[in-house]
Amino acid sequence: MAIGIDLRDLRYFEAIAELEHLGKASERLHRTQPALTSAVRRLEEVCGAPLFRKNGRGIQLSPAGHVLLKWARRMRLDAEDAENEIRDVVRGLQGEIRIGIVPTAAQYILPAAAQRLLKEAPDLKIKTRVGLVSTMAPLLRDGELDLLVGTETVNDAEFASHFLVEDQIIVAAGRTHEIFSQPASLRNLAKFRWILQPPGAPTRDWLDRTFNASGLPTPEVQIEASMLLILPALIATTGLLSFIPRHHLQGNAELREVVLEETTMRRRLAIAYAKDRYMSPAVMRLMDALEQTTKGDTAWAE
Repeated sequence: MAIGIDLRDLRYFEAIAELEHLGKASERLHRTQPALTSAVRRLEEVCGAPLFRKNGRGIQLSPAGHVLLKWARRMRLDAEDAENEIRDVVRGLQGEIRIGIVPTAAQYILPAAAQRLLKEAPDLKIKTRVGLVSTMAPLLRDGELDLLVGTETVNDAEFASHFLVEDQIIVAAGRTHEIFSQPASLRNLAKFRWILQPPGAPTRDWLDRTFNASGLPTPEVQIEASMLLILPALIATTGLLSFIPRHHLQGNAELREVVLEETTMRRRLAIAYAKDRYMSPAVMRLMDALEQTTKGDTAWAE
């Protein structure tokens, strides 16, 4: 007779696999080592293969253990989704929303959206991660994020997305910069030094390709800064050019846009989420708040 897999055994197995030590797993789970050993043996009986092998004083996953761990995590997420859905029916709009968001959206969209959301549901909790889409997409896939607000570049069959707003990245300089005393052109821009994000950042790569496509060398970078939010202050104090979202110029009297169509990067911001994962009413409310915030902000339409 076939023996079913116990979800509690899987939870114990996942902790043991993560810690690679039975004693440490026992401490974390507040269960005796014999109880954890029994759980592993039951799973091995179902799988028909050993799940761990000794590694010095610890243990490590066997090939069969690696396969089970992948499915154990997926089953845990499914079980958590079921619990969350039932909890939402009972408790309404209470709980936690985990959102990943790119820096520009975090600074100019999230505050107003959060204000709108918390006015409707003051007991909600929001956890944010700010970073690049490439670093946060795996977190969305693994169930560590509920939503991802970023550039519309997530190309994954597991994700669905809703267009949110178009963002524009432009060349900016201090108001008295020499570039404003001559015609704006790629060739003239290439004469000056820049503050840019490191290679690999989408805006940096786009700008480099733009110069290369015109037969010009890529911008000479004097300061490389990974944090987008510090660029406006650096532009104002160093006299260097940079490539930043147009929103960063709002209310900043020290900066000015170098108006040039060739160096205007248009990117679409979207909300991405896992297709087949349960989405709580709270998460859907946040999606609506994000959409309403950008819909009513005419600055995004410039």
